[in-house]
Amino acid sequence: MYNILLLNKISKVGLNCFTDKYTYSEDITAPDAVLVRSASMHDMELPDSLLAIARAGAGVNNIPLDKCSEKGICVFNTPGANANAVKELVICSLFMSSRKVLKGAEWALTLKGNGSEVGKMVEKGKSAFAGPEIKGKSLGIVGMGAIGMLVAHAAEALGMSIVAYDPFLSEEGKKKLSPTMKFTDNLDEVYTESDYITLHVPLNDSTKGMVNSESISKMRDGVRILNFSRDGLVNSTDIISALESGKMSAYVTDFVTDDLIGIDGVTALPHLGASTPESEENCAFMAANQVMDYLENGNIVNSVNLPNISVERSGRRVCVIHKACDKLAEELATLGKATTRVRKDYAYTIIDDAESVDADKVASMDGVLKVRVL
Repeated sequence: MYNILLLNKISKVGLNCFTDKYTYSEDITAPDAVLVRSASMHDMELPDSLLAIARAGAGVNNIPLDKCSEKGICVFNTPGANANAVKELVICSLFMSSRKVLKGAEWALTLKGNGSEVGKMVEKGKSAFAGPEIKGKSLGIVGMGAIGMLVAHAAEALGMSIVAYDPFLSEEGKKKLSPTMKFTDNLDEVYTESDYITLHVPLNDSTKGMVNSESISKMRDGVRILNFSRDGLVNSTDIISALESGKMSAYVTDFVTDDLIGIDGVTALPHLGASTPESEENCAFMAANQVMDYLENGNIVNSVNLPNISVERSGRRVCVIHKACDKLAEELATLGKATTRVRKDYAYTIIDDAESVDADKVASMDGVLKVRVL
């Protein structure tokens, strides 16, 4: 029996995937795996029983990845499962950044009680909420993962020209761009050529505060920026200054922070990007199936801290999480039908036809972090 701890409400579409080999609840004390959405795990004591964590979503900033890797805990996410939901809100926000729709709707509410005069008041006041069309404008997309790619095609279909940037986009990924889209490996080209810029990159040391006074100075006057990835990608003080000076026309973000509330030109949404029933169902379904395949077969799909590896199973299987080391990998390969994959400092080896493998002896090898026999 496998025990699954739920740290957030998880869609029944995902939970219904679990067979009678599994039990799940919010108060499991010795879990084999954790399913989580937004709950922070940084201060959580990770029990020795824990083998896997599945984030029902893409971002994993709420999970202590380094700690998990050292303890031999595999961390999964669900890339692409919520991509359409975020894409739709990004497209909606392109319009909101231009047409001042929300402010106009708020102002219209203040007209209540003016009877027959409302029509005249609307005609007199509506010019305060005017804004440009997005058709014919250029959209810079920073990050061409699942969401960025969907945004690119949807925005182009609405008549925008696309300037795409992603230093990690594969040749196969580039083939998914339409012939009329411009792809660049120079981020400054996105800044200088875009009327609108939308961010779709993870938050890490290289991207933290990437939108700041220096990068904003390279942008077109009146630029409109959308951030549906992480609040830490922008320096909010510099954003506010750019809005006040007129350098920037609008900033739309899915992350409300105290300093942005009430700032003219800022539309801050309460993290609605993936908040659709379809998205939550997709993420939960993918997370549950990835966890089951790992717990039962040792296969890894969509891990963010360990190498992905999925091989057809034959006989007794021994799964080893270890430090990346050629000598250790060679030694493990002598024990059976071994497949090893490496990701940065960590490696994962699956040994099939491992009827004679002594798991305790493997666990004692230098550099081995966790051993499982399946």
